[in-house]
Amino acid sequence: MAREVRHDERGPAVFDESDLGDDGELYVCRCGLSSTGALCDGSHNATTDEDAETVYKYEGDAPDGDRQPIEGFEFADE
Repeated sequence: MAREVRHDERGPAVFDESDLGDDGELYVCRCGLSSTGALCDGSHNATTDEDAETVYKYEGDAPDGDRQPIEGFEFADE
């Protein structure tokens, strides 16, 4: 599951105790769709039906925006 992610901020995010979940854990977004910056807000649930071999771009307010596959995308060799 790959998707285009654009970042507006530069530099580190600073977290404190108010950012911890009810279970005392800190949940950091890895999908790039969170509306709360670096913290997970559950937006990844919109990606459960994505095809693992397709690269997606979300237009508008993610994850409610329009999801479009990106055609002709190639991953660099690792």
